[in-house]
Amino acid sequence: MAPPDIALADSALGEVTGAEIVALPVLPGDGALLLGPGAEALAEELGVDLFTVLDIHRATGKPGEVTEHVVLDAANLRNTSLVKLLLVGVGDAGPAALRRAGAALARRGKGHVTAATSVPAVADDDGLAAFIEGIVLGSFGFHRRSTPPPTLPLEQVVLTDLVDTGVRRNVVERAMAVAGAAWLARTLALVPSNEKNPAWLAERAVELGESAGLTCRVWDEAALAADGFGGILGVGQGSQTPPRLVRLDYNPAKIRRKTGRRVPHIVLVGKGITFDTGGYSLKPADAMANMKRDMTGAGVVLAVMGALAAVGCRVKVTGLLPCAENAVSGQALRPGDVITHYGGRTTEVTNTDAEGRLVLADGLAYAAKELRPSALVDIATLTGAMKVALGMRTGGYFANDEALAGQLRAAGEQSGEALWRMPLVSDYDERLTSKVADADNAAGSPGAITAALFLQHFAAGVPWAHLDVASVGDSPVDAFEWTSGATGFGARVLLAWLGSDDPLAGVGTSGALEKTPEKG
Repeated sequence: MAPPDIALADSALGEVTGAEIVALPVLPGDGALLLGPGAEALAEELGVDLFTVLDIHRATGKPGEVTEHVVLDAANLRNTSLVKLLLVGVGDAGPAALRRAGAALARRGKGHVTAATSVPAVADDDGLAAFIEGIVLGSFGFHRRSTPPPTLPLEQVVLTDLVDTGVRRNVVERAMAVAGAAWLARTLALVPSNEKNPAWLAERAVELGESAGLTCRVWDEAALAADGFGGILGVGQGSQTPPRLVRLDYNPAKIRRKTGRRVPHIVLVGKGITFDTGGYSLKPADAMANMKRDMTGAGVVLAVMGALAAVGCRVKVTGLLPCAENAVSGQALRPGDVITHYGGRTTEVTNTDAEGRLVLADGLAYAAKELRPSALVDIATLTGAMKVALGMRTGGYFANDEALAGQLRAAGEQSGEALWRMPLVSDYDERLTSKVADADNAAGSPGAITAALFLQHFAAGVPWAHLDVASVGDSPVDAFEWTSGATGFGARVLLAWLGSDDPLAGVGTSGALEKTPEKG
């Protein structure tokens, strides 16, 4: 499936023809509801008192509430295609409310081709972007059927009654890029693992890199062995489909170089486990069913890299995708094996189902040693403990830098992908102790914290954040812009951060870090 096309019309809502659905905004007022642009003309043309319709349905105007009026005969209307009038609640018309309104319109529009709406007329730029994200993501679907699904999403949504259409077109284009990245991240997560393996994911990265003007490098199993990526190789050694590491590089169109200072550089690392059996520490059947989605972190990083130019990212960004399939075979890792990561740090593998941190560790170590970035962020569906802690609507994150933590928190609020900061409690670091290696990969409870502490060693003092999105990688039901299944969580928050005016404001506390010469 493809996202709906968003078109801007210079005309008023009542002048649009060819739309099967017309949607009006409903705002709560002081004791009475308010209707947005186009309501009076439509009510007169239809011969319907829209406030009576709202009253009959006990509408409140809350975000995402939809009151539907079916048009039985449109032969005498200007828009002879009209079959439904939707009165869509927009609450306070803020971004969160409009994102829900957009998703509600998308769901009610399924099975139709075109909708027109004046909802954006009550929105500022942030609200307009959120409304578009809601439309696109609320339309999401994925299938591998031999025939089309029963209902298809809207093909086009026409936005009307906008002031200064030319300027707002830039807002629409950026919003479509952000929503498209989340759409791509969801799609990648849902591709079945008999199709999606590490080589397949690397091929998709190469294709995206070419289309987005990114430079790309792929390590195959021989190159991984030659360069010492023991974590990625170890996890992938049990599979018939060998592991891969992908590096994508984005350079902004304009980079200001200052004497004695390196170009600001952010590295993203995404966990790319294309299927996770748990290895010899085998998962139960029910827990294994959705493990094709265990590469969500890598899918998010890939999608984000492709959208950086569209959001006007001003810093250099490298995306690293350590990809492997965690399988069971005579070649697979065994509990008690010791692996050597990139850079030489060793890990005793006491639980082969704690494999995500092993591949992330290689990516982080490579980034810290070879790229020496201004900031380092990893993202992964890493621990079930995060779901226990936060439920299924909030992602967790850890950070060793206050400014970076603040940037990500603000980006979460802006993007609609809420993040809650978790503590890096150093007291638990002793639980990583191994008698035979630098660390044990399964240090136990509290699971999300000990996993983060394990990864922190590989960041090597670089300003770093770890996003554990196991809590929000899947949605159990359709809810607002989330559709049942993979969420692509992380794409929007990372693009909100990387597309901000200064994503590295305040990040890093010493001038020495800024003056370190960059490698790679």
